[in-house]
Amino acid sequence: MQDTTIITSSKVGQRLEKLTDAEQVSYLMFGGSRIELVAKITIGRSSDNNIVIDNKLASRHHALIQKIKDAYFLKDENSTNGTFLNGRRIPADKYVRLNGGDKITIGNANLIIS
Repeated sequence: MQDTTIITSSKVGQRLEKLTDAEQVSYLMFGGSRIELVAKITIGRSSDNNIVIDNKLASRHHALIQKIKDAYFLKDENSTNGTFLNGRRIPADKYVRLNGGDKITIGNANLIIS
């Protein structure tokens, strides 16, 4: 899997990176664990993801969370069964902004933004 982010792959992303102020700490709750959100987090069934979901309803590379400026965004990576945010399926290959308290559902796994 490539280590490419919007910051490294586009001039707009590089400009946003320069404008970013001090890092705000945000977390993702998954399986009773608190995971610090970083610039890019991959989610899926394959062991090469940052968050591995051991569930047949999760695709090998299911979704990603990416930081753009001071906000985090969720993107479905054209998964077979879809990615749900607060109970609603998000469009494939589109970035959707995340807010505190949002619930991401992949298969039967829930991840909470806090």
